[in-house]
Amino acid sequence: MRALWTLAHPDPDSLSSRLRHVGVQTLRENGWEVDESDLYAMKWNPILEAEGGADVEAEQAKLCAADLVVLQFPLWWYGMPAIMKGCVDRVFERGFAYDVIDPETGRARKYGNGGLVGRRALAVVTAGDRPGSLEQRGISGSIEDVLWTTLHGTFWYTGMEALAPHLVTRARDVDESTIAGVEADLRSRLTGIGDEPPIPYLPLDERFYDHAIRLLPHVAPGVTDKSAHRG
Repeated sequence: MRALWTLAHPDPDSLSSRLRHVGVQTLRENGWEVDESDLYAMKWNPILEAEGGADVEAEQAKLCAADLVVLQFPLWWYGMPAIMKGCVDRVFERGFAYDVIDPETGRARKYGNGGLVGRRALAVVTAGDRPGSLEQRGISGSIEDVLWTTLHGTFWYTGMEALAPHLVTRARDVDESTIAGVEADLRSRLTGIGDEPPIPYLPLDERFYDHAIRLLPHVAPGVTDKSAHRG
């Protein structure tokens, strides 16, 4: 079992950095080999000016070797930091992670059958707000809806099975009196990560979608939110 843990946080003394250390250690204690990419420490260039490059190829090699892909970042403006988005923009490139052509059909493989099929993916996210705000009826919506573009539009689109995000709320309030519980939650989650069922997104298949890539009438009839795309 091999994992790739990619972190995007500018402060090496942050809660995120501490949790990355705990997460990597936990995986290794459970028999995983772990590659790490600390984007700020690497001074990763997030700007896509041209495809490819030695830095991109190095990250793609780590992805190819991984059974589990972890993207860890603080939730900034309802999404990932620019450096992480730039990593996705450059590394998950066309012909590698998406728009990989199926030789039997001549069609581009995507939504459950992309270039990274066979891998599982987990977003580990810290947020400053209260837990209730990131639930289904919270003011921000559920964390799975907030991260729809990552879970469905990046993980699932490229063929990886998306796991439910691991969310740490009230991140600014975590101190030495509460950090042990936060670390224990992450350890517990990662210990069983290999057997955890993924989010059951529907594949891009004529059983579920028409040629406009719209759900067929018999699939989740009457449901108009994102949950309609679950099996």
